[in-house]
Amino acid sequence: MPVASVLRLILLASIWGGSFLFMRLTANSLGPAVLIEGRVLAAALFLLLMSLYLGRKLQFISYIKHFFIIGAFNSAFPFLMFAYAAQTLNASTLAIINSTAPLFGAVIASLWQRERLPLKACLGLLVGMLGVSVLVGQQAMALGEQGLLAISACLLAALMYGFSANYTKVAPVVAPFENAHGSMWASVILVLPLLPFIPIRDPITLPISLSVLVLGVVCTGIAYLLYFKLVKDDGPASALSVTFLVPLFGILWGRLFLGEAIGLNTLLGAILVITGTVLVTGFSFKKKLRKAY
Repeated sequence: MPVASVLRLILLASIWGGSFLFMRLTANSLGPAVLIEGRVLAAALFLLLMSLYLGRKLQFISYIKHFFIIGAFNSAFPFLMFAYAAQTLNASTLAIINSTAPLFGAVIASLWQRERLPLKACLGLLVGMLGVSVLVGQQAMALGEQGLLAISACLLAALMYGFSANYTKVAPVVAPFENAHGSMWASVILVLPLLPFIPIRDPITLPISLSVLVLGVVCTGIAYLLYFKLVKDDGPASALSVTFLVPLFGILWGRLFLGEAIGLNTLLGAILVITGTVLVTGFSFKKKLRKAY
């Protein structure tokens, strides 16, 4: 992997890790629906400006069903689940549970293709789920029913990401930029009906508005562009390695900006989840290093 791609990979991981920080900062004030509507609307408008600048016309009606499927399972609903959980769980926990998406993706792929999971992948699933248990066990006991609901919401969001990853393999052939752009507008439409039912709790201040703007433009719009650039230049397998870096940045940003404690359960849970993901996906750091050098 070229140095430029490595730098993009680290930048992308730091941005996506930061998304959980911004959700944690704003979720309790805005509520999940308003927060995510602001996020996807900011991303959609940013990508619209990019499309006008690049002269790329979005054929939304032609692929409307496809965009709504991607928007629902890759953006709107998982974003809502994480925003709901961010009212209770800390940023590092959100980031680590998010990295279980490839585990769910492997199970869904096995069911979709009617193939048995290899023994190594089954072991990876067990290790990954053990990691989640270690990570959230103490919080679940401390937070009670609310904590269990938040953890369940995160796991459901990761499941949706896993489904979306498998859907894209059989979906209509649409350019990556148009996928990102179209799915964001679909997400805007999907989240909009929820706004009257989840009211804003606190006044919208300038810091909260800026946080939502950064979450939408940087953590969603720009992040998509970086990710699809990695996929195009280095392939999906290399881009997948961002999965292993996001929890590290989630923990780091949570510690630096929110003062979140980094307990033994956090570190051990992160290691187990990442190890499980490596086993399930068959990702090889050794092979990547050989290609890089």
